[in-house]
Amino acid sequence: MKEKKLLIVQHMDWEGPGEHLATALAAGGVSYRLLEAWHEPVPDLAPFHGMMVLGGSPNVDEEEQFPYLRPLKGAIREVIAGGKAYLGFCLGHQLLGHVLGCKVGPLPKKSVGFITGELTAPGRAHPAFQGWPRYLDLFKWHGQGVLPPLAEGVEILALSPEVPVEALGLAGNPRVLSLQFDNHAGIADVEKWLEKDGAWALSGSGAEPQAMVAEARDKEKTIGPLFRQFMGNFLQLV
Repeated sequence: MKEKKLLIVQHMDWEGPGEHLATALAAGGVSYRLLEAWHEPVPDLAPFHGMMVLGGSPNVDEEEQFPYLRPLKGAIREVIAGGKAYLGFCLGHQLLGHVLGCKVGPLPKKSVGFITGELTAPGRAHPAFQGWPRYLDLFKWHGQGVLPPLAEGVEILALSPEVPVEALGLAGNPRVLSLQFDNHAGIADVEKWLEKDGAWALSGSGAEPQAMVAEARDKEKTIGPLFRQFMGNFLQLV
């Protein structure tokens, strides 16, 4: 079988693929190129079987401040039109929603730390989420989100009391989906994010850093294996 090759788009020099994502990619025998989007052009997409887009500080409408967002949105459209796989996390989720015609904007309150989410009926039927429980722990780090009503053909795959669209997908195309939550992050990632971006995340969110790290340790035994299972399912779709 031909080796699967992915393009992974990174927005911040300190926020790369989280521990659980890196472990899953290695276990799946997947090769990837890491694109530092803020200073590297989007490469020719032909050699890649799919794209992953990670989280970051920009908002989807800040193209003047972050000019690379324009070609990145074009690349996402090209990936989808070419029938390739797409998986977004956080900002990557919001960019997918934006490209698909959904509204993206501020939430009533930042969603930071660990909360409980729920898979919807389409989410429970989605091949990427097979083996997941209906209710699950989510690790959150954002102030904006995809807002309903969604564009035609876009489905809500997961939700939470704080965020109406925790995951979305394309009806009839399981290779294209995105997650607002960052369960790809391990304990060391949580600690790094608090160090690098804690001032923004903790301001007005009600989150407490020591409690967040303690929760990350407590939930590691469930979040890690479930995320790696999700990635194994997704990689079967690539």
